[in-house]
Amino acid sequence: MPTILIADDNKQITSILEEYSKKEGFTPTTALDGQEALNLFKKISPDIILLDVIMPQIDGFEVCREIRKTSNVPIIMITARGEDFEKIMGLDIGADDYIVKPFSPGEVMARVRAAMRRISYSNGQKHQLYVFDNLKIDLDDYIVTINDTEVSLTKKEIELLWTLSTNKNKVFSRDNLLSSLWGYDYYGDSRTVDSHIKRLRAKLDEFSHANWEIRTIWGVGYKFEGKTDEK
Repeated sequence: MPTILIADDNKQITSILEEYSKKEGFTPTTALDGQEALNLFKKISPDIILLDVIMPQIDGFEVCREIRKTSNVPIIMITARGEDFEKIMGLDIGADDYIVKPFSPGEVMARVRAAMRRISYSNGQKHQLYVFDNLKIDLDDYIVTINDTEVSLTKKEIELLWTLSTNKNKVFSRDNLLSSLWGYDYYGDSRTVDSHIKRLRAKLDEFSHANWEIRTIWGVGYKFEGKTDEK
């Protein structure tokens, strides 16, 4: 059975999510503070993590940063506030998704199912390597290089770049990208895509890539344009 780590200092929340996780076929483990969450992560290597932002000892942002140093395990951040800066920070340090309290346990499990489907899809592919000009994306190891220099991207940014680049010159609407990368039962909005694209571009623009770019198609969405591609 897949394992899920639920980290939240509210015992009522962890208890509810624990029960719903069991119904979804997970083996849940709970943590009530950030340090315990890190210790359990190292001990059990969970398949997915639900991570509250505000916790004693170490907050969820720092826990996420530490986990991302060694693992690409899906992380869904839970925040009690809906400020955009918290959402952006969580996504920028490597979280795959976020959900705002108060939430329904059913919505949380829908996000979990979407994340687990993406893992199953990725694991079913072999030799996921894409090369165009000076860009190389190794989706098996989640490594992106430009001119043989590794680009520091989050898991979701790599998946976004992979989706666009492996479909050169195809225009994706924001809804297309939400469905492809966050799942059909994702309850987010187009700003999630826009914020990811903005951060992805900023990181890519630190390197020279004169022959390709991620273009905005106004009123529609985005596409990866290969300027030397004649096909």
